[in-house]
Amino acid sequence: MDRSSVRAALRGAAALCLVLALGGCFRPIYAPQAGSDLRGDMQSIAIDPVQGRFGHYLTEELRFLLNGSGDQPTPKYRLAITFTQAGQTALVDTVTGRATANSLSVRADYKLLPITGGAPVTEGYVISLADYDRGSNRFANVRAARDAEIRNAKTLADQIRTRLATMLLAH
Repeated sequence: MDRSSVRAALRGAAALCLVLALGGCFRPIYAPQAGSDLRGDMQSIAIDPVQGRFGHYLTEELRFLLNGSGDQPTPKYRLAITFTQAGQTALVDTVTGRATANSLSVRADYKLLPITGGAPVTEGYVISLADYDRGSNRFANVRAARDAEIRNAKTLADQIRTRLATMLLAH
């Protein structure tokens, strides 16, 4: 054997050892854990009503993501959410002076509180931005804006679910 093939074999063995050593560090978030019932904890989160059409979209997405089973366990936590929306015109047609594209950004602030009251278990915020095209048809513009709201609600609900799952697993 020459030196280059010996070095290649040693590098391969070192890489394999590194992969095996770090493989034990990875833990899937939804895998069963000893002493932890993440699925049950996620299902036991009651969501406070969020006002407005966007609030309805966000609440329904969260209900599905946190408790898609339809079971109604006794709530352990209460999730309070407030949000702010802002829209801005991204592009304007220089000939007609009309907007041809818009951006809708949403920031949702959340707090996970124990159902019995007390200090928040966790709190934070998530942000989402959805772009949409605008044309001369007014109905199509309204529908495109609503679709952007729905996309933002799905994105924010997924972000909130991931953060809550991570916190509940560590808690």
